[in-house]
Amino acid sequence: MAEKVIVVGGGIGGLTAGALLANNGYEITVLEASNEWGGCAAKFNRKEFLFPVGATLGMGFEKNGIHKRVMDYLNKPVSYQQLDHIMDVHFESGEKIGVLQDRQAHLEAIKSLFPKKSAAIDTFYNKIWMISSEVKKLMKNLPSLPPNTFSEWAFLLQSLSPSSLKLLPLVNKTIMDLLKSCTIDENDLFSHYIDGQLIDSMQTTSKQCQSILGALALDIYHEGAFYVDGGLYVIAGQLAQHIQDKNGSTLKKKKVAHVKRTRNEWVVTDQKGEEWHGTHVIFNVPVHSLKKILEPTLFQQLPIRFKKKADLPTWGAFTMYFALKEEGYFEQLPLFQQVISRDNNLIDGDHIFLSLSKKGDTLRAPEGYRTLTVSTHTETDKWFHMENYKTNKLQLEHKIIEKIKYAFPTIEDQIILQLSGSPKTWERFTHRPEGMVGGFPQTTRNSLFYSLSHRSPLKNAWMCGDSIFPGAGTIGASVSGYHVFRSITNYKIQL
Repeated sequence: MAEKVIVVGGGIGGLTAGALLANNGYEITVLEASNEWGGCAAKFNRKEFLFPVGATLGMGFEKNGIHKRVMDYLNKPVSYQQLDHIMDVHFESGEKIGVLQDRQAHLEAIKSLFPKKSAAIDTFYNKIWMISSEVKKLMKNLPSLPPNTFSEWAFLLQSLSPSSLKLLPLVNKTIMDLLKSCTIDENDLFSHYIDGQLIDSMQTTSKQCQSILGALALDIYHEGAFYVDGGLYVIAGQLAQHIQDKNGSTLKKKKVAHVKRTRNEWVVTDQKGEEWHGTHVIFNVPVHSLKKILEPTLFQQLPIRFKKKADLPTWGAFTMYFALKEEGYFEQLPLFQQVISRDNNLIDGDHIFLSLSKKGDTLRAPEGYRTLTVSTHTETDKWFHMENYKTNKLQLEHKIIEKIKYAFPTIEDQIILQLSGSPKTWERFTHRPEGMVGGFPQTTRNSLFYSLSHRSPLKNAWMCGDSIFPGAGTIGASVSGYHVFRSITNYKIQL
């Protein structure tokens, strides 16, 4: 008889684990609280327009990329295009940096903007590329951290090569340490540009970003960045469909309220009292959610690291969504852009990320129109306690629109539909505590050996998602789901 696996949460991580397990004979049930698959990479519709709720820049579709490996293994096609000119980064002072896929072209373009720092920038990027090259050797096998069993330690050691020793001195270093070693000051505009890249992927800036993971994040654009037709929610839909094709159950609007263990099985109960029983349970939710849904005696058995991190705040997002009339000048612009203020906080509109739908992507907009998703980091707690919620929301909307004009000067003439969402909105639709997104900032205290493992000390209870190693984004979530799959199957199958 097939082992039964219950997946709590239909985000990318849980769906990856579920689809891979279903493909290998496990009986899968996925319980999703919302009405959409994908979690922070889901979608919603208004009128004839479709909006990805969060990030839409695709990574992991390059050769040996995790999404390509998973989707090829499952034989599930995804339509995407690699970008040569990935994005433009605008500064309020008027400078603009183009992020190019070709490493050398990108380096030369940046050095031309900062001629006085040319030699230092050259040294910095060569360090970044060296570190990233060593990390990518490890990524072929995708060892999990922190290793908790003999098998995980053995697999990690087998994945290392003699040149991996170059990474050891960098474990407790930050990206700012690398910048300063190249005589680049933290107040330089170039450092501010680096901060803008890191806040989106690592959820922190160069002062605290762990150097090894930060280097990989800065280099990953040059491995390949992709526009996915429709949006990244397509991956979630394909994974859910594969589970269904393998006779699994994928159930929406099933908000899990309680999880307990009885004898040799897990019992998962939703808010309406319906129960599911399984040999394994996979939690594809923020670790913060465990305090609410896991039986208290079981929660107390978790390691101190889990319990401490369950109390740590993470970022939220304030997002705006626009339906726009097509304009000719769109053709000259990259689909992804950033606007960065000189304010070092990089939150609440001082740093925004813009994602424009491609012309002809009728999954997102009818002919003659485009959709635009814009996001900025924000602190979650204040949105649940502020006195003048509507006023503050309107003020931030106005600030963001003014910032958008650096990329799209005539946007106000093109808007035919405008929506926005604060962390309160994110909590309502994704059911994540306080609408938190992105997982933990990848600082030296939260990353690598200080991460949370996918393996819990509770028998046959597993974790995946953006609060679990390796961290944020669809790549990180997918890798954590793969780690769960590999552990449940005892490393018998490698992608």
